[in-house]
Amino acid sequence: MKLQKVTFQNKDGQSLIGRLELPANRHPHNFAIFAHCFTCTKNLAAVRNISKALTANGFGVLRFDFTGLGESEGDFADTNFSGNVEDLVAAASYLKDNYKAPTLLVGHSLGGAAVIFAADKISSVNALATIGAPSNPVHIEHLLQSGIPEIEKTGKAVINLSGRDFTIKKQFLDDLQHKSLPQTLSKLRKPLLILHSPQDSTVEIKNAEEIYVAAHHPKSFVSLDGADHLLSNKNDSLYAGEVISGWAKRYLEIDTERAEEPKTKHQVVASLDFDDDFSTQMKVGNHFMLADEPVDVGGNDFGPSPYELVSAGLSACTAMTVQMYAKRKGWKIDNIEVHTSYSRSHAVDCKDCESDAAKIDTFTREIKLTADLDEKQKLRILQIADKCPVHKTLHSKTQVVTTLIE
Repeated sequence: MKLQKVTFQNKDGQSLIGRLELPANRHPHNFAIFAHCFTCTKNLAAVRNISKALTANGFGVLRFDFTGLGESEGDFADTNFSGNVEDLVAAASYLKDNYKAPTLLVGHSLGGAAVIFAADKISSVNALATIGAPSNPVHIEHLLQSGIPEIEKTGKAVINLSGRDFTIKKQFLDDLQHKSLPQTLSKLRKPLLILHSPQDSTVEIKNAEEIYVAAHHPKSFVSLDGADHLLSNKNDSLYAGEVISGWAKRYLEIDTERAEEPKTKHQVVASLDFDDDFSTQMKVGNHFMLADEPVDVGGNDFGPSPYELVSAGLSACTAMTVQMYAKRKGWKIDNIEVHTSYSRSHAVDCKDCESDAAKIDTFTREIKLTADLDEKQKLRILQIADKCPVHKTLHSKTQVVTTLIE
């Protein structure tokens, strides 16, 4: 399983529960930690989708519940923003001791502010990304506005947030007052990616501008246009994860050679968890990707289907083979397009076409050439296309030897 339940201790010895998600080959090129939003948990759909997008690009991702939330121990009423930052430091220590020190921090909403403070305390972190983050932790007070008079009077209040009651104590508010994010950013010298929606009604877009102005270069901003604060639309959270992974690779060392991996030239690994439907994590050579099935058959269409992948191999191999042959002959082909599709069709010479047994696996391949070639040369190109290695493999007698890995 690439999704593992992990437990580590916070600074007070309480158990924090997380999920460590690994790419298909279980050897991530970098580890990331995800900090969820205020009163959320590690299992928020957006958190899971962003983590999935990161692992699909070769990252290992640890998402966990802050103290007093979700499955983690502790009383939320006794926590504060500083405690969230310390929880992130504890998570980084866990990864360092058991796997590899994290190099990327990702934070959503108040978790975004927390990763900025935590980045200053975790030396291994080389890049961080925020999503819908406030420009100062004290911004969270507007969510608590209804209970602030009672908190000031009695020291605590029960406040309903997103349909759930939480006890907020005065020490929580006092702690926020002493945290200056602009001051922290002015000292931070690490690449920062800021993602924010112009339509965010919980944390307004001006917060992103204030973070950007306070931060040092290299810094980047990406608009999550049309998204709500919680990225409740699956496409928004998956997009955010893809953007973060692509951006972060510019600032991280990508370790594609691992001594513990098999040294085969063509190593492909596919990994599918129980609750992932057909969305399958894959490592193809040194490249990470997703395979899936179309929505109409129960998939999410996050990636090509298995037969589309086979067709892709035939198309790519055909294009490479033809160009290689043409160059050797001194023929200039400005461009070659190979269009391939798969189906089960009736054999050309079938005697009983009504029988299912008369159908065979059929790859339909069409080639478009941008070249000044005569008819004889074009005919030769068609012959060469049939000689590409993948074409030969599909026509030859093959075997698949399958064993279980203990």
